[in-house]
Amino acid sequence: MKASKLLVLALIALAIAAFVALDLGRFLSLEALRGSQSTLAAQYATHPWELRAAFFAVYLAVTSLSLPGAALLTLAGGGVFGFGWGLLLVSFASSLGATVSFLAARFVLRDVVQARFGTRLNDINQGVARDGALYLFSLRLIPVVPFFVINLAMGLTTMRTRTFYWVSQLGMLAGTAVYVNAGTRLAELQSLQDVASPQLLGAFVLLGVFPLLAKALMSFIQQRKVYARWNAVRPKTFDRNLIVIGGGAGGLVSAYIAAAVKAKVTLVEAHKMGGDCLNYGCVPSKALIKSAKLAHQMQHAERYGLHSTLRTSDERQSLFSFKAVMQRIHDVIAAIEPHDSVERYTGLGVEVLQGYAKIINPWTVEIALNDGGTQTLTTRSIVIATGARPFVPPLPGLEEVGYVTSDTLWDEFAKLDEVPKRLVVLGGGPIGCELAQSFARLGSAVTQVEMAPRIMAREDMEVSELAAASLRADGVDLLTSHKALRVEKHPRPSAQPEPVEGMAQGSVPTGGVLIVEHAGVEKRIAFDQLLCAVGRTARLSGYGLEELGIPTHKTVQTNEYLQTIYPNIFAAGDVAGPYQFTHTAAHQAWYAAVNALFGDFKKFKADYSVIPWATFIDPEVARVGLNEQDAQEQGLAYEVTKYSIDDLDRAICDEGPDSETHGFVKVLTVPGKDKILGVTIVGTHAGDLLAEYVLAMKHGLGLNEILGTIHTYPTLAEANKYAAGEWKLAHQPHKLLEWVRKFHDWKRG
Repeated sequence: MKASKLLVLALIALAIAAFVALDLGRFLSLEALRGSQSTLAAQYATHPWELRAAFFAVYLAVTSLSLPGAALLTLAGGGVFGFGWGLLLVSFASSLGATVSFLAARFVLRDVVQARFGTRLNDINQGVARDGALYLFSLRLIPVVPFFVINLAMGLTTMRTRTFYWVSQLGMLAGTAVYVNAGTRLAELQSLQDVASPQLLGAFVLLGVFPLLAKALMSFIQQRKVYARWNAVRPKTFDRNLIVIGGGAGGLVSAYIAAAVKAKVTLVEAHKMGGDCLNYGCVPSKALIKSAKLAHQMQHAERYGLHSTLRTSDERQSLFSFKAVMQRIHDVIAAIEPHDSVERYTGLGVEVLQGYAKIINPWTVEIALNDGGTQTLTTRSIVIATGARPFVPPLPGLEEVGYVTSDTLWDEFAKLDEVPKRLVVLGGGPIGCELAQSFARLGSAVTQVEMAPRIMAREDMEVSELAAASLRADGVDLLTSHKALRVEKHPRPSAQPEPVEGMAQGSVPTGGVLIVEHAGVEKRIAFDQLLCAVGRTARLSGYGLEELGIPTHKTVQTNEYLQTIYPNIFAAGDVAGPYQFTHTAAHQAWYAAVNALFGDFKKFKADYSVIPWATFIDPEVARVGLNEQDAQEQGLAYEVTKYSIDDLDRAICDEGPDSETHGFVKVLTVPGKDKILGVTIVGTHAGDLLAEYVLAMKHGLGLNEILGTIHTYPTLAEANKYAAGEWKLAHQPHKLLEWVRKFHDWKRG
């Protein structure tokens, strides 16, 4: 703890000790107050301003230090100064004293509490930011809650000081007026209970609860208004507790949870169970990456003391079967399919219907079954988990020439006898980078086109540069700051045909030509296959959202409980945002399902405080929390600790001492503290190594705890411990160590 904070604590402790030692509390009793009332009244008659100032200062000190006696002083204000002046002095002194107490708690304790319990306090901080003034006002109206407790508790939150002050001033006014008025008839009072009668306290409690009841009533009225046009069709009974639309990660988890708690649930999926992740995304792409990495290792076997094979692109294509690679990918999908199958979920108690669902009204879903029939079901709640699809840019000529996406390439490329000789990849995000590197390693001449100045723009600059260098080392012709203009089937006819990049003189492209612009100059790139990987867009149309008036802007708009404007209709996964990851879809699904089934009793706010993600290029890039560019954009102070994995024993064993793919661990922390703000890992198995930091951030653990954890030797996970060690080394207590050195010198005589 800083010296300034220790000084404040010492001054507070000294003041309290003096109050106790000098028995100043004896002056703050009803008997003492009545005994001195006449003396004070006489002094007030001769020195009114001096006595007002002294009273104000004493009241301010008592409330600032949270000393007992504020209630007696309030009575004194009315007894000595009358109702008008008494109310004025007490109101401002109590509010200012409460604010001083609030600021003292914030200065001394908030950083410690937030560092220790920051993750767990996220919901409280968000609630204070949204409704803090309302809750503080309600508490101030209820005198049964000790005011000093409120001051200290609010000081630990993120509430603004000016908000705390004016709400306290307003909220305490009614109670202050009651006590000051009672003080004007001080001689009649026998005890404080004469002021704070049960009836009066009950009235204050009702007054304090009123703002909360008013908020709940407004929410109820808004809900009634939303449902007003559907009241005539609201069912009296329901066929289902929950209907889930979409059989991807979000839908599967929602249905699983509903079945586990014995709710009657129907899952509707029009196409393939498992959604994008199983059939088009995570699973097939990782199977491809594994094959491509093995091909890369075979090509560079000399790094491991072996004879290299697959030296050239032609050799690579002649020594392996691309059809076999693609067949392996489909075999992997088939092996995982049972985990997400109709049979499995039916066995778990979920009714699975294959067809297209449309929401007819807030409680009715119509399903156009794949076998040609139609089924209409009523339900208490609905979860929309329809996922996302690849975004296809509106390039002139694209539809005529043809293209594949991250969804369609698995079936289309499975028809090919060999890997595409010339592949153009549009997009420099995670999907584009993973696929560009993989196909380059399998022998394609890959050109990757990105309109932005760098690839993987959400990562720090050094990460983008390292990823770009890795892709180029694998043969990817990476073109950043290149804008795609149009696609042509064949080169434009002319007497002197323009040269087309990637074409031998006189040849004709079998696929097409992409025309791009860079620095005002057009460039023509020939390709056999064109892969669009420029992002994904939520599936929003065809589900009845427009007819119901559910707002959508790129995603379904939801509140923090994942509710749409209809409180019984929820959204989860890619269709809801803000992240497009399988693990966040599953994470949201828990909140959507639980709130849908049990929200009448308790609702849970979706927690995005610790979200990890990874890009599975080689070396992998994994991140949780903030990186440097995020922190800078938010104006947050931070420290950087970086550990280079090329110094790690296991990395040297696995990749050799001269490998260019070792990477690093970079940790952002609060300045001077070990609290983790974010971590970026670049290297082999970075996605796996990140889990330790995800756990630490979720449960408020710092780098000291990671440093004190035993890590198996030799493993890649030791990189996390060494990164923590680098932080510790940079924060050595140099003055203390100097005294320790002197101690050892003395011990030697």
